[in-house]
Amino acid sequence: MTLTGLSAFPITPAAADGRVDETALRRLVEPLCAAGVDSVGLLGSTGTYAYLTRTERRRALDAALDVSGGRVPILVGIGALRTDEAVRLAQDARAAGAAAGLLAPVSYTPLTEDEVFAHVAAVAREGGLPVCLYDNPATTHFRFTPSLVGRLAEVPGIVALKSPAPDTQAAGDYLAAWRGVVPNGFSLGVSGDWNSVEALIAGADAWFCVMAGLFPRTGLRIVRAVRDGNAAEARRLNATLAPLWDLFKAYSSLRVMYASADLLGLCRAEPPRPILPLTGLPRQQVADALRRLDLS
Repeated sequence: MTLTGLSAFPITPAAADGRVDETALRRLVEPLCAAGVDSVGLLGSTGTYAYLTRTERRRALDAALDVSGGRVPILVGIGALRTDEAVRLAQDARAAGAAAGLLAPVSYTPLTEDEVFAHVAAVAREGGLPVCLYDNPATTHFRFTPSLVGRLAEVPGIVALKSPAPDTQAAGDYLAAWRGVVPNGFSLGVSGDWNSVEALIAGADAWFCVMAGLFPRTGLRIVRAVRDGNAAEARRLNATLAPLWDLFKAYSSLRVMYASADLLGLCRAEPPRPILPLTGLPRQQVADALRRLDLS
């Protein structure tokens, strides 16, 4: 499994009791596959993996795989508080047919680098599923260092890194630091949509993109411009999305994507409690942005 190009991360519609709405999820995943994204990032943070039981995660994965039908690889979140539970989630995903697992060091007690190494290595070894490291310090309160990633990149089955893109002027140095510790073929991907385009131009392998979970063709136009060596066009397209990026930063991409899916009539799901849906002025701002932007 080589993670490159555009990986689109949809929300996971579910009822208030946490039961996944498979019909709504299928409606969200089908346009991603039809558009030709390079992978679907199911059950990421925007997909609220941490709020779903093992059973519901499997139902979501089965629905997405059924829609994909092998057209598009499915990268699925397998993060859990306990190592044995993360192993079981990886085994579930492998048995179902997922291409790779996205593994964040989820924890209540802050973890050391040695603890994260042992956790991830065990999941890769016992889960039997290619693993993408998920560096998401905003939620896990743990940051992967180049030295730790270098150690983990030597473990069989650990194949990629998903990490927040830095401020635009630091993209080149940031990627060089990672390149210096991982072997050839190890995929370096970025998240944080508003900074990702400069990282792609600087040579990142993949864009793990929340916006593309609803608007895959917009993301693909940017990725293809980068692939064609047309950085100016990629930057122009990215600049047109500034109103959306501002909303992501103000309210979180998760809340904005839930509001967008509702406003567009794609599904009526709300984020899992205690996260509250956007209402009032924030929701109106999302509606105004959707009307102004070309997100076809």
